[in-house]
Amino acid sequence: MTRGGRVKDRDEPERRCIVTRTSGPKAALIRFVVGPEGEVVPDLAGKLPGRGFYVAADRATLDKAAAKGHFARAARQPVRAPADLAARIEAGLVTRVLDLIALARKAGVAVAGLEKTKAALVSGGAALLVQAADGSARGRAALRPPEGDETLVSCLSAHEMGLAFARDSVIHAAVLKSGLAGRIQDEARRLAGLRGGDFEGKGFGAPPADAPVDDGAGEGSRPERQTTE
Repeated sequence: MTRGGRVKDRDEPERRCIVTRTSGPKAALIRFVVGPEGEVVPDLAGKLPGRGFYVAADRATLDKAAAKGHFARAARQPVRAPADLAARIEAGLVTRVLDLIALARKAGVAVAGLEKTKAALVSGGAALLVQAADGSARGRAALRPPEGDETLVSCLSAHEMGLAFARDSVIHAAVLKSGLAGRIQDEARRLAGLRGGDFEGKGFGAPPADAPVDDGAGEGSRPERQTTE
């Protein structure tokens, strides 16, 4: 069992972080290779050629890897790491998460809006509950994520979620059970680590306790009709 309480899949490949020296699921780490000019290149898709080395998807750990020479030791050669490496990786992960959610929407396995999200959860067809980290605490608490580990994704802003659904903003969304759900979960886990948050929305974009309440009824540029249950 991992520190986050998840039961390990014995078939899930693991890699060791070059900074913490602890092992974890390969999908939860960031892979790097050395570019032709001796620069550190993040390989978010895990497909670049060359010898790879891994760092935990955590901003402080990535900053330490760059500042303390961990990349050079792992590569066994002098390397250069940009000062904004963590920020670049975060931006790349945001793009990956949004692209996957958009793909799920086009495939008919992702829905947005309070009522559609609630219906997906009640029916048991939802694999993930995706909620904007800057939505109101009360509004987010109104929906319960599906049973299981890490089924609540809360590391995106309402504006970012809107991009995936071709709207101005989205507060509540659900990803239905599908192959894409697992891929979104993996990428969102890494993004949450970079943003210092978690899957309960306690990190990036978490609103203050006295923030105005938004139940999601007005989300998006084309709000859906809401009903009272």
